[in-house]
Amino acid sequence: MELSSAVPMNRAVSRRMLGVAAGLLAVGWPASRRASAAPAHAVPPRSVTPVDERRLRALFGSENRVIATRERVVAVTFNAAWNEAGLGRILAELARRRAPATFFPTGDFADRHPKAVKRIAAAGHGLGNHSYSHPYFKDLTAAGQRREVRAADRALRRAGAGTALTPFFRFPYSETAPALIREVNKLGFADIEFTADTNGWQGTQGGMTVDRAVRRAVDALRPGAILQMHVGASQGRTDVLDARALPRILDAVTERGYRVIDLRAIVTPSAPRRPRTALSGGA
Repeated sequence: MELSSAVPMNRAVSRRMLGVAAGLLAVGWPASRRASAAPAHAVPPRSVTPVDERRLRALFGSENRVIATRERVVAVTFNAAWNEAGLGRILAELARRRAPATFFPTGDFADRHPKAVKRIAAAGHGLGNHSYSHPYFKDLTAAGQRREVRAADRALRRAGAGTALTPFFRFPYSETAPALIREVNKLGFADIEFTADTNGWQGTQGGMTVDRAVRRAVDALRPGAILQMHVGASQGRTDVLDARALPRILDAVTERGYRVIDLRAIVTPSAPRRPRTALSGGA
């Protein structure tokens, strides 16, 4: 499977990327397990240029939920599987703050909302793979798992993701297992999960509020945290709690001395100056 070329980085994003640690930690998996689990025949996809293949391969065999760094940095991510409600508000807020994000749309979303995918790419954010139809991967054969990943990749290309594509995959329902991760790695993707989900996707009908979504994000802040939010709402709804919570979450990030970094930094070549990093113990 051939993926796309370079990821465009504006100057603001590039500055944020300088000095960012490359490693990620798979929570609860011993280092020896992570190293041995990486399939030797996996070939990193040509989706981001430049890519440090060593850094990308280091993520294979792992459920990556935390950036392993002592720096007060966090990554902001959004899944997209329903509609595009809230996307305009989210992109506008990220642009106002000059904050990078990584979006994980399903292939089905990309087929139904190609303009949304193009807007994300045009705004300079990264695009990851979230499967085509958002199934439970444990219920699929290995061949079925690969079809889901490949179909999503094709859909993102059709939608015009182009150079925004990343070698990152996120499992539906965050349902990970060593065997599932191995199949994704064989296709050249690193599994990128999250430290905490705001649960804004549940909506008010699920008992969530903007205040609660913000609190879940703030409580998860730690060096290297990966925050998960969602674009869109189920059953045709248009109220997206995460879109409303985002400004307050970004305010809290800044107020607590953190900064938002681009996940793509973890697979780019080393900057001239690098901070000390240390593997941390789980979410």
